[in-house]
Amino acid sequence: MVYAIVRAGGRQEKVEVGTVLTVDRQKPGEDGTVRFAPVLLVDGEKVTSKLADLAAVTVTGEVLEHTRGPKIVIQKFKNKTGYKKRQGHRQELTRVKITAIG
Repeated sequence: MVYAIVRAGGRQEKVEVGTVLTVDRQKPGEDGTVRFAPVLLVDGEKVTSKLADLAAVTVTGEVLEHTRGPKIVIQKFKNKTGYKKRQGHRQELTRVKITAIG
């Protein structure tokens, strides 16, 4: 069983070949793929975590779609002053399917 822990948008995700992840918006390369930086690689019983060894490893995924996350409502209110403010936010996301680890 081969899997890797990759750095994706400020978080770390465990991925295998075929895993579909939702990460912050990523700009794909010319061939429609995205590369992730591995933090840890597990290949059967062998665990690789040294930076020199991980420099040779690439984790590649294909972009499935660009989406937006759920709406988050931010409300601010100050009592007795008449101040209230409402703001919304939707995070831009990318769905990626991991195609290769190696």
